[in-house]
Amino acid sequence: MARSCASHCCPWLLLAVAGLLLLPRGLRGSSPEQEQLDDRILGLPGQPNGVAFDMYGGYVTVDDQAGRALYYWLHEAEVDPGTAPLLLWLNGGPGCSSVGYGALEELGAFRVHKDGESLLLNEYAWNKAANVLFLDAPAGVGFSYSNTSSDLLVVGDNRTAHDSYTFLVKWFERFPQYKYRDFYIAGESYGGHYVPQLSQLVYRNNIGVEKPFINFKGFMVGNGLTNDPTDMIGMFEFWWHHGLISDETLESGLKVCPASSFIHVTPECQKIWDKALEEQGKIDGYSIYTPPCDKGSPSARRSGRRRMLPPYDPCTSLYSTKYMNLPQVQFAMHANVTGSIEQPWVVCSDQIFKNWTDAPASMLPIYKELIGAGLKVWVFSGDTDAVVPLSSTRRSLDALGLPVKTSWYPWYMVPTEVGGWSMEYDGLTYVTVRGAGHEVPLHRPAQALFMFQHFLQGEPMPDEAKNASILLLPSNPTEQGSTTLAPAPAFLRRLCDGC
Repeated sequence: MARSCASHCCPWLLLAVAGLLLLPRGLRGSSPEQEQLDDRILGLPGQPNGVAFDMYGGYVTVDDQAGRALYYWLHEAEVDPGTAPLLLWLNGGPGCSSVGYGALEELGAFRVHKDGESLLLNEYAWNKAANVLFLDAPAGVGFSYSNTSSDLLVVGDNRTAHDSYTFLVKWFERFPQYKYRDFYIAGESYGGHYVPQLSQLVYRNNIGVEKPFINFKGFMVGNGLTNDPTDMIGMFEFWWHHGLISDETLESGLKVCPASSFIHVTPECQKIWDKALEEQGKIDGYSIYTPPCDKGSPSARRSGRRRMLPPYDPCTSLYSTKYMNLPQVQFAMHANVTGSIEQPWVVCSDQIFKNWTDAPASMLPIYKELIGAGLKVWVFSGDTDAVVPLSSTRRSLDALGLPVKTSWYPWYMVPTEVGGWSMEYDGLTYVTVRGAGHEVPLHRPAQALFMFQHFLQGEPMPDEAKNASILLLPSNPTEQGSTTLAPAPAFLRRLCDGC
C-alpha cells in the first residue's frame, strides 16, 4: 500500500516551499514565471470546497524611490481563463478597498461568513465571465502601502491614476499571458473618477502603438461621481422625490450646492447637507429600503462623512474586516509580508479620505474623448441608492449631449419581472438595476452578472425575457460552489432569493 503523502513527504515539501517563499524576490529569481509562482495563492483559511479557479495576490511596486506598492488580488475565470477577457475592478471612497468591497462583498468569488473566519462561494461571481483583477489604490488603502509617510498626507486623483497605470504596465510584465487579451476597467462610486481617468491614461499611451499589449476595449462605471453640479442637483431631487427631505431643504440645496465639490464641500452646502441628513433620519442612504446594521457598523451618514462607499448593511463589512485581519489570511494572500503595515486592516481609510487633494469637478471631458475614440462605455445605477442616485447620473449623462439611439425601455431577465431600465446613446449605454443600492453586485448579484455579460458581448439589455439565456448560472443553485453551468431559464424562478 502506498504511503500517504499527507503523512510523509508533503510536510517536508510544504516547509521547503514556505522557506522559498520567505526569501526576498531577488534571491528567488525575477522571471515572470517565478514572480507568478511567488504570487500564487494555494488556498485561503476557511475556503469552501469546489474552488474551480486559480488565484494570485501580491504587491507591485509603483515608485521605487518612495517605496509605494499596490496590492492586487486576481480571480482567474472559472472557464477558459487562457482566453477569457481581463477586467480590472476599482472601488471608490476615496480610500476604500477593492479587495474588501469588490472582491469580498460584491462581484468576487467569495463572500465572508458571519463568523468572520470562513468563506462562501459567490454563485454570481464575475469570474464566471472574465478574469477579474482587484486593485487597492492609492497607497494607504487596504494592504497597499508607502514607505514615505508624506505620501499618505497629500493624495489625490492624479497620482492615483498614474500609480494605477504604472501598476498595470508592471503587472502585465509579471503576467505576460494576459498581454493582448481584451481588457476592460470597471468600478463604482468614487470609481467614477478612477475608472475614466485610468482609462484615459491607457488609451493615450496606446496611441501610435501598432499592437499595444494593454488591449484596452472599454470601461464601465456604476453609481459613480461624474459631474459635480449635475450630480448635486440629481441627489437633492432624488431625496425630495422619495420623501426624504423637506421642500425648504430641496430649495436651498438646489440653490447653493451645485457650486460645491462633492469631496471638498463648501461650508454653506455642508450646512444644508447636514440638515438633509437630519431630515432623512436613521436610514441607510446607500440602500434606502434596507434595514441598517444593528451591530455597531461604522456609518458615513451618521458621522456626517460623504465617503462614496461605506459598508452595505446588514453588517457585511464587519465580517470581511474580521477576516482580513486574521494573520493566517494575510499570510495566505501574501499581504503585509514584512509586517510594515502596523495598523489593523480597514475597509476604508479615514486618513486617505481626509487628505484627498485634487478632485476635478467633472469627468465629462474624458467621457467625450473616449467615446469619440470608439471605446465601449457603459454606465449603470442601482435605483435605491441615495448617495450617487440614478437621477444624478441621468442628469450628468444628459449633459454630454449625445444623440439617443434607443429610448428608455424596461429590460427583462425573467418574463414576469422588470430587471431595470436602459437607454442607448450614440457611444454609451446606460442601465439601471431595479431594487439595487449603491453596490449593485451586492444587492442584485444575478442581475449584475447578467448585465456584465451583456457588456462584454456588446449586446443591449434585452427588452424581452426570451433573450435572457445569455446568463450562465449554477445548474444546482442550492449547492454553493457548483461548477457545472447551465442556461439561465432553468433557474430563473430563484432569481429573487435574498431580495
